Amino acid sequence: MTASPDLGTVRYASPDLLRSTFRRHAAGVAVITARGDSGPVGFTATSLTSVSAEPPLVSFCIGTGASSWPAIAEKDHIGVHILGEHQSELAATFARSGADRFGAPTVWREGPEGVPVLGGVLAWLVCRIVARVPAGDHRIVLAEVVLGDPTGTGRPLLYHQGRFSGLRD
Repeated sequence: MTASPDLGTVRYASPDLLRSTFRRHAAGVAVITARGDSGPVGFTATSLTSVSAEPPLVSFCIGTGASSWPAIAEKDHIGVHILGEHQSELAATFARSGADRFGAPTVWREGPEGVPVLGGVLAWLVCRIVARVPAGDHRIVLAEVVLGDPTGTGRPLLYHQGRFSGLRD
């Protein structure tokens, strides 16, 4: 006889089940930026994924109710920034609704294609959006890498159990 696995407390699919499950999944932290009609916009993303090497494609998800969505929906280019463990406050700023994300102490400059490029990050990319795929109350954005700089130093910032943290040795 084979032992059956302990199923614990089984819960049916719901937004709460999804959130509870993914709190246990450690994810890298990125900030996505774009040039909005009235200034730069950006948000913290833990959904960044490398999709393809040929051509070089990345993806991320954004809610259609997010303040950055109108710019992401309209603009051709976005910035992708991989945050270091020293940037948890920056990640929190870009995750907070109503925050002045590009005010002090955020360090940034206008980069190629007018994309806001953040300073002090582990790596940044400028990407051309190639698709916006509907997915529930979000969009999956596919973007082709145009150029970037992967030479920042430090260790990556992670998001786990609802908190930003670094790697442990």
